[in-house]
Amino acid sequence: MDSTIDPATGAALPADAIQRILHISAKVHVYNIPPMASTRGHMAASWTDDPKRHIFTCRLRIIETAVPAPAEAPGPDRVKADIILEDASTGQLFAAAPYTARATVESAVDSSRFFALRVQDPQGRKATLGIGFEERSEAFDFSVALQEAQKALGMLGNEGYGAAAAGLKTLPGGGSGGGPPEEKKDYSLKDGETITVNLSGTKFGRNRIRPPPQQQSSKSSEEAVDLSSFALPPPPGSAPSPSSSSGRGANSFLPPPPSAQEIRAQKRMSAQDLGFDDGQFGEFA
Repeated sequence: MDSTIDPATGAALPADAIQRILHISAKVHVYNIPPMASTRGHMAASWTDDPKRHIFTCRLRIIETAVPAPAEAPGPDRVKADIILEDASTGQLFAAAPYTARATVESAVDSSRFFALRVQDPQGRKATLGIGFEERSEAFDFSVALQEAQKALGMLGNEGYGAAAAGLKTLPGGGSGGGPPEEKKDYSLKDGETITVNLSGTKFGRNRIRPPPQQQSSKSSEEAVDLSSFALPPPPGSAPSPSSSSGRGANSFLPPPPSAQEIRAQKRMSAQDLGFDDGQFGEFA
């Protein structure tokens, strides 16, 4: 059975070590990039304009390694992630970047396919190289794999960031396993303890400044005057007249109906009263 090798140093790992490949790209271009000229970030255009800055084309892998704690010293698993640049045909290691912080990989400000990668050799010497993907989809998958590594190393939260930099897996609750967990403080009230809240000087306190009574009365009268403006005037002809008490006022719209006696008397009126002439001998009677 082949022994597990540390991808960054080439040293042998324990037999129970577990490795997982988070991402692999078969064709990645490596560049010798100039120092960053501005605080904005790295410009990929300055790498690709000069063909002499292109070093070679390699294979890129992101490998996560978990080493269980020995039985005589129980503890959390030691987890780390490395970004490996190697020859695609022979598998020979060209450079490795231990992913201990988010600053290990920085995106270029002018392209989503290029990144600045901080590599490190076994002696601890560091250098910054430029890498470029030919397809945007590969660059996107590379970024997703980095997020997966951040989750495994505890970089997504502020609690586990220091533990991730030390190469330790973050335990549930924010502890890193490298020391005792922080003691939780109890801020609850004990028996007999009370809390006093001072509301003086606020709108809920007793010292609230109230206006004088005269100002209050004048304000209420102003409100009454304002409300009276909403009253509608009476309709025309509805005002009572002095003679309205008799039942027939001057402002009545219709005369009272005739009585039954007046109707019978009108029917008994003669033709002459109606303007007809009965003639001399009463022939029209």
